[in-house]
Amino acid sequence: MFLVLLSTAYSPWFILLCLAVGAGYAALLYSARAPWSRAVNYTLAALRFVVVSFLCFLLLSPFVKTTTTRTEAPTVVLAVDNSQSIPLFTPGPALGQLTAGLPQLATTLRAKGFRVETRTLTKAITAPDSVRFSANRTDLNKLLTDSREANAERNLAGVVLVSDGIVNQGQEPQFSEFNFPIFSVALGDTIPKKDLRLTDLVYNRVAFSGNKFPLEAEIGYEGYAGGTATVEVREGGRVLESRRLALPNGRRRVRATFQLTAPAPGKRRYEVRVLPQAGEFTALNNSRTAFIEIVKGKLRVLLAGAAPHPDLKALRAAILANNNFDLTLAVASVGQPLPATASFDVAVLHQLPARGGLGQELLARVRAAKVPVLYVLSAQSDYNAYNQLNAGLNVQPRGTQTDEVIPLPNPGFGRLPLDEESRRRLAQYPPVPVPFGELWLSGGAEAALWQQVGRLPTQKPLLVFGGAAGASPRAATLLAENTWQWRLEEAIAHDDRPEAYDRLISRTLQLLTQNANKKRLDVYPSQDVFGTQDDVTLGAETYNAVFERIYDQKITLTLTDSARRARTVTFANAADGSPLHLGPLPAGLYRYQAHATLGGQAQQASGELLVQNQPLEAQESKADHRLLAQLSRRSGGQLYYPSQLDKLAQDLAAKNFKPVLSSEEDLKDLINLKWLFFTLVALLGAEWATRKYQGGV
Repeated sequence: MFLVLLSTAYSPWFILLCLAVGAGYAALLYSARAPWSRAVNYTLAALRFVVVSFLCFLLLSPFVKTTTTRTEAPTVVLAVDNSQSIPLFTPGPALGQLTAGLPQLATTLRAKGFRVETRTLTKAITAPDSVRFSANRTDLNKLLTDSREANAERNLAGVVLVSDGIVNQGQEPQFSEFNFPIFSVALGDTIPKKDLRLTDLVYNRVAFSGNKFPLEAEIGYEGYAGGTATVEVREGGRVLESRRLALPNGRRRVRATFQLTAPAPGKRRYEVRVLPQAGEFTALNNSRTAFIEIVKGKLRVLLAGAAPHPDLKALRAAILANNNFDLTLAVASVGQPLPATASFDVAVLHQLPARGGLGQELLARVRAAKVPVLYVLSAQSDYNAYNQLNAGLNVQPRGTQTDEVIPLPNPGFGRLPLDEESRRRLAQYPPVPVPFGELWLSGGAEAALWQQVGRLPTQKPLLVFGGAAGASPRAATLLAENTWQWRLEEAIAHDDRPEAYDRLISRTLQLLTQNANKKRLDVYPSQDVFGTQDDVTLGAETYNAVFERIYDQKITLTLTDSARRARTVTFANAADGSPLHLGPLPAGLYRYQAHATLGGQAQQASGELLVQNQPLEAQESKADHRLLAQLSRRSGGQLYYPSQLDKLAQDLAAKNFKPVLSSEEDLKDLINLKWLFFTLVALLGAEWATRKYQGGV
């Protein structure tokens, strides 16, 4: 509804005065005898009366008040779990009822006055009859949260959640609060299928050539209790080890640990497979693949601190969590001094250089060894001494002031890959203090993490990698104190598995020590392992002769799979850090060769990337209708089945959700309306033209 009201700040009686002025002006001008007819004279007088009266009316500062009233119909979101487990484990009749009934449900709800929106795990908005069950993972919490956020400004009446209740990614939805009723439609089958499956495969991504390394497989089983299962470890079609396991009654899972010998350095692919048995429902979940990088030896790490601090314990735990690191701990003036014979490949210096010259001996040892260094700065650090180390970051604090920040990944820094789960965990870290002041990047340094203050993202560096590629010694700087709180908070929230923190520290040390030779062309995968449904991406960096970053260079990349099939792509590295997108690839080990001409010189880079089959949707066959019932009960909704979609539509209509009326007012001065000016000019022009045509002045 649209309402227009004309008003003025003065008394309405002034309008009569405006009309009187217009009438008097017209009478004075056209009361004398004229050379034209009486009708023309009255017309000209009327024109002059209108123009003069309106001009006088404009002196009263009139304004137009428009009121727009909108009616917002109640919205129902059909949130459909379109994961692969739905057609895999839902009985055919129930799935047929859903696919036929979902479009009819949307039509019925629209006929009853609802606005209907259909969302899936993979598409924000789609049509009910175009849902395809192809998603390779299920995050119901994100589906519900996205439905809420997308309709935050709308009249959201409720969400119809169509799912089997199986969640294999993200937060469990029952631990979130939703301010709308959830009407669940239960799919799947609550009766377990007769099945053998490989539910988990635990291994270290790096092993040392010639050493034994463990490969632990977890086997789940339904319907085979009391029997046995055969598990094999294969490499390139060759069986390395086979083991027959008992499947005890009263249990659903057993574990088997294989001890393999690491071959020559390189990336190796191992397939662990449970041999299918008679009557098994599906063999899709019977195998998993482990990609392991074989290296020559362990990385020797020195962790040195100016004084005892809880951060040292957190850093020590993160380093020891990686079996590829040997750790030496040294704290100035505490315990035994660092032995003269101690050697190391990389150093982590906490609060060094420190105020008062504390720990100068440790700092001198590290500088003499010319090894890469990770500086962890805090309130006790000597920033003037640090700035003289040319580590790529210059810090000028303002007194003792600090900011409370959390880490924010820099999307333009591709060498520190963080998956979606790690990013989510980093965003949940508690704030820690950093010095408040001026921060400058120099010497080809780049920020891997930025500072986020509250909800405000900034581009102030938090984790910096300093120096150009290949600079010796390399340096990185973490500008934060009390990061032990990050590791502790993550361990509490994730079953004593602070994987994001540990991976951040270990990956930082690996970046400092890898590719020690100067490379003007560097092409690398944006993450360690890709899934078969992931978009495979590669980052690229190019440098000039003095190792300054340059961009928009033409790079030719050839990707070769295990069957020696090659694919060639030409691209340019953009200044915004956007990677090369190769799209989803089949599982396997791929090798790539990249070529570019930089400053007239040919440069090349090579490497490997891993694509792993992750059949998450086949891992659990038993639907979790109890989860769906709990979500519905807590939110004020109800649980339904595919045969009850008509009843669901009736119940939604019976809820009597009301439309929301919203009104918006707009005030505009009449004198600012341009069309009025042209109208007045047209009236005066018509009057003048008529007088000239009739022979008047």
